Amino acid sequence: MYRKEWYVFDDQGRPVPAVIRNYEEKDFPGLIRIQQESFPPPFPSELWWNEEQLSNHVRLFPEGALCVEVNGELAGSMTGLKVDFDPNQPEHAWADITDEGYIRNHRPDGNTLYVVDISVRPAYRKWGLGKWLMLSMYELVVQQGLERLLGGGRMPGYHKYAEEMTAEQYLNAVVSGELKDPVITFLLRCGRTPVTVVRDYLEDEESRNYAALMEWRNPFLQRNFK
Repeated sequence: MYRKEWYVFDDQGRPVPAVIRNYEEKDFPGLIRIQQESFPPPFPSELWWNEEQLSNHVRLFPEGALCVEVNGELAGSMTGLKVDFDPNQPEHAWADITDEGYIRNHRPDGNTLYVVDISVRPAYRKWGLGKWLMLSMYELVVQQGLERLLGGGRMPGYHKYAEEMTAEQYLNAVVSGELKDPVITFLLRCGRTPVTVVRDYLEDEESRNYAALMEWRNPFLQRNFK
């Protein structure tokens, strides 16, 4: 199981003790509160975690169920499952590839760690916790010898430009630095790179239901893969 202890820095630049570890049943109420704070309306409330989903996470793939505590308080979480990903057939919806967050389709022999969700409470958003969670998942990719970490990134800024550019053009503008997007820019800062844009990925008004499929490849693999 996973446990990492280190220091993060608060808004005043002071070091604060933090821990990333696998979440457990006792954490479920706090994890649901994190979702509620992180994804307020118009994000659909039915997409927040429920206890059955969280129970599946810790039962089917506990290694992919991570949370971060700051001074003993739950501040964020990240969840993944293993899938077989074919780069030649990248189109998919979040509900299909994650089993609507229940991960009953987890493949222990899969080649890819797929991000089901990452959430950080708004009060901790400038503390770098999301990046630390992402780095911890990269460590899992390496430890398990997987080809990549993969996931669909929301494009919440796209609705402001949807009348004047396609989703692909918007993603290119963010990657080139012409625009900034709260999610895509964050993923770029974490080392993720775009694979393609997928439509009807998630019911998400701000993103017009589009997402940017983005990956991080395992740099230690000797074999080539597409």
